[in-house]
Amino acid sequence: MKLLPTVAALGLLAATGAAHAADPNLARNLAATCANCHGTNGHAVPGSGIDALAGVDKAKILQKLADFKSGVKPASIMHQISKGYTDEQLDLIAGYFAAQK
Repeated sequence: MKLLPTVAALGLLAATGAAHAADPNLARNLAATCANCHGTNGHAVPGSGIDALAGVDKAKILQKLADFKSGVKPASIMHQISKGYTDEQLDLIAGYFAAQK
């Protein structure tokens, strides 16, 4: 009888993970939160002083995000924003922007 709650909990965890993995728009939706500063799909306004993210190498974006998150790279707001995402979410965001042209 004690096994039933454990099995139910594991089933719920698996279903939650599958729901995230099954969302084909998750990376796009997460990346959309960056649009206010970095422009739609990572196309920043020229001359704005904000880095464009579209087409930038995924590893480069991930390194910058990791530096912001750890505090190695100073920022006005990115150190706070980057801490709001899991490493998996940051990986999705970086991959999305790297694929943009």
